[in-house]
Amino acid sequence: MPGNSKNCRKLTPAEMGAIAHLYRGEVYRSTIWRTRLDTTTNWSVVSLGAAISLSYTTKEASALPLLLVGVLIWTLMLLESRRYRYFNVWRARARYMEVHFYAPMLQDGDLHMEQDWQKVLAEDYWRPEYHVSLLTAMGRRIRRNYLWILSVQMMAYVGKLVVHPTPASSVAQVIHRADTGPLPGELVLGIGVVYLSAFVVIAQVTGRRDARRSAQRGAGQSLG
Repeated sequence: MPGNSKNCRKLTPAEMGAIAHLYRGEVYRSTIWRTRLDTTTNWSVVSLGAAISLSYTTKEASALPLLLVGVLIWTLMLLESRRYRYFNVWRARARYMEVHFYAPMLQDGDLHMEQDWQKVLAEDYWRPEYHVSLLTAMGRRIRRNYLWILSVQMMAYVGKLVVHPTPASSVAQVIHRADTGPLPGELVLGIGVVYLSAFVVIAQVTGRRDARRSAQRGAGQSLG
């Protein structure tokens, strides 16, 4: 709790200044990696936009680009999840210093820091490691961005089958239009449903896990 300085060594003015610079460095690194996250999301949006443009250029244009772009979006999502694991390290450290160093100082008007916060942070610098798994990172990025991107992709693909080259008169006709090379339309649409469902499941499972973890540790009580 704030105000409990037990097992917490008193810092000298020089050390406090060093922590201030350390905090600025962690914020800077998290900002840089946040920008890299935005870059991969932008690539996904632009790629999907290009695929939609190609498929809707004419009534006779193939819907295949809308299928192929799904592979690219999946790859970019994995890349972004990997980048998020790096970003989360710098973000968590900055947030930890805010909660355990700056907030108690501002609240009490004096330096009464959280118990053992220095040891936790020092251990993270001595033995740096990711604070979240790749699956958790994937879930967070899916919930933030990729579920919406994939939903647009799915709607664009189904819309293409429904309206081009002429408005479909039955579900059977839509399924027939989904035929892709040697693959029957039923299989193509089934793969699409599994593909989108996998993203939804990952988002839901990791979301519940994040909620339980947050409730157990309390806001800002640990790194990650």
